[in-house]
Amino acid sequence: MVKLEFHDPSGTLKVTQPHAPRLASLAGKRIGFVSNEQWQAYRMLPLLKEMLEEDFPGIEVLPPDAYPQGNALIGTEETAALVKKSAVDAVIVGNAA
Repeated sequence: MVKLEFHDPSGTLKVTQPHAPRLASLAGKRIGFVSNEQWQAYRMLPLLKEMLEEDFPGIEVLPPDAYPQGNALIGTEETAALVKKSAVDAVIVGNAA
């Protein structure tokens, strides 16, 4: 009899650093977008910016192209430095899917 051994390629990841806590409100906050530029982000993120500005008093939402976009650029130290330098209170990370 042949014995076959299978390995689950999905594995698991141990969370070593949780996401930042949610803001209590977006009112009066400065918000940025980090996008991988997929799935119609060029249409959806400007619409999301407009909706946030309508719904939250005093919010400042940076334009979607304020930071480098695309899978190859959003995870770089340079992008992280730009986000930090822009002094945003929060970043929305997404692809607008």
